[in-house]
Amino acid sequence: MMIEHDPSVRAVEATLFASDAPMTVEQIRAYVGEEVDVPDALSKLEEHYQGRGIELVKRGKTWHFQTAADLAHLLRREREESRKLSRAAVETLAIIAYHEPVSRAEIEAIRGVQISKGTLDVLMEAGWVRPAGRREVPGRPLIYATTQEFLAHFGLTSRRDLPGLADLKAAGLLDPVDLALEGLQGLSAVESGDLPEDGDVELEIGDESA
Repeated sequence: MMIEHDPSVRAVEATLFASDAPMTVEQIRAYVGEEVDVPDALSKLEEHYQGRGIELVKRGKTWHFQTAADLAHLLRREREESRKLSRAAVETLAIIAYHEPVSRAEIEAIRGVQISKGTLDVLMEAGWVRPAGRREVPGRPLIYATTQEFLAHFGLTSRRDLPGLADLKAAGLLDPVDLALEGLQGLSAVESGDLPEDGDVELEIGDESA
C-alpha cells in the first residue's frame, strides 16, 4: 500500500501538521485512535520525507515537522532578534551541553574561573538551559542541563550530534573549555569564527525556519 493511500499514515501526518507544538506518540494516539500503529506510521513518514524540503524530526520523545536544515536560511525572517552573549556565557553554554547535568561549581572548575549568577540567568531566559534537579552531595547544589529549545535552535536531534566531542577528547587535543568552544563554533548559530578574549558573540534567538 502506497503511503499516500494509507489512512493511518495520513491521519498521523494530518495530526502533526495541525499541531502547533511537537507531539509524543501518546498525544498523537489520542487524536488518531488506539487502533492506529502510531510508531509504524511515524517511521513511514520519516522515511517518506527524507531529502524533501520538509522533514519529520524526532527530538527526545516528541515528533514534529520542520524545514530541512539546509533550506532554513531561505526562510529566515528579515528581522531576527539577536542577543550578544559574553564569552563567559558561550563557554558556560558549551560546558553544559557537553557535560550535563552539571553544577555551577563544576562549570567553574572546568572554566577555571567563577561565573556570575547572571550568566546562567541569561541562558535560562533564552530557553537553552534549565535546572535539572540537585546533585546528591553535601549542600545538594542545583545542576543544569540544556533544553529541547537548545537542540532545535542549533539543528541537533540529540546531544550525540554535538560536533567532534569523542574524537577530540580521545586525541587529547583540547582542554575542556577549548573543546566546548570548538564544538559551539562548529554550529551554524555561532556567527563569529574567532572569539575575542573579552568580546561578545551574536547568537540568533529568533525563529530560523518556518
